[in-house]
Amino acid sequence: MKRGYFITFEGGDGSGKSTQIKLLQDFLTEQGYHVLLTREPGGTAISEKIRDIILDKKNAEMCDMTETMLYAAARAQLVQQVIKPAVDGGDIVICDRFVDSSIAYQAWGRGLGDLVWDINRHAVGDYMPDLTILLKLDPMQGMKRIKSREQDRIELSSDDFHRKVYEGYLNLEAMDSDRIKGIDASQGIDRIAEQIRDLVEDLINR
Repeated sequence: MKRGYFITFEGGDGSGKSTQIKLLQDFLTEQGYHVLLTREPGGTAISEKIRDIILDKKNAEMCDMTETMLYAAARAQLVQQVIKPAVDGGDIVICDRFVDSSIAYQAWGRGLGDLVWDINRHAVGDYMPDLTILLKLDPMQGMKRIKSREQDRIELSSDDFHRKVYEGYLNLEAMDSDRIKGIDASQGIDRIAEQIRDLVEDLINR
């Protein structure tokens, strides 16, 4: 059986990932592919419980190392229970965030550096994405977009934190340009969706 594809979406809060993920799912389904959507942290019963702990505003005292390890734990469960069997079975898996989020948010935003990858490489194993779509948007513009809804513990972090996260994403894009493809998320929804479709079709045709 032919191996499927693993596609992830990354970007700061308010960058429009959810909208573009749904549009890509619809496009690929129309093309006859079996598409599985999942998210991080979450995607399994265990991972969703970990998600609740990470994002709960009541857990303001959570230390950075605890946060990092909880993300990795949720990721390990998602890879083994969902991503691995789906990709091995020939599906296209689209995940809202993956390990690049931990590098951007914990290694850069929290300042934990290489330690974050040292922890997460065990959670990821052999299942790195085939393609990562990075929706690039000025962090302050992104925060304005989500101001009208209730924000979680991570979203409520300081402006300086969100700027560091964005710098982390730009650094990841520069370091792994074959996999991570940045798109200007300030463009119109249809234009962004068109660029994403081109990247995904190029991956499949390869």
